[in-house]
Amino acid sequence: MTTKFVHAFALVSLVTAGSLSAQTNGDDGSLPPVSLEQKTALRCAAAFAIVADGQSRGNAEASNWPALGERGREFFVRVSAQMMDEVGLERGQVAALIQREAQDLWDSGETQQVMPSCLLLLETSGI
Repeated sequence: MTTKFVHAFALVSLVTAGSLSAQTNGDDGSLPPVSLEQKTALRCAAAFAIVADGQSRGNAEASNWPALGERGREFFVRVSAQMMDEVGLERGQVAALIQREAQDLWDSGETQQVMPSCLLLLETSGI
């Protein structure tokens, strides 16, 4: 796992804690469109970051889910690489997309609602 991906995972964790605003490379229109499957994977990577961050902080609600520090981080790395390969995004663009998903989940309070589906996606990923 590269340091840049670990750093990106940490950035998403900061976004979810509300201490960093979402950053993008250019406006949203400058990012290529992604499929529903890819958007779902990005959203789950963000949800795993939120929950893993909560677990590391001792959050009771986050502790109701399986430990996601290692598996969630690996999912994050694989989704990031997949987005770079399939869509042709750069690391900063992938980080911007995941940060946007994380901020949306945080603002809407939907993390707990998406986790069951995301855990199924994690299981089918083989991670």
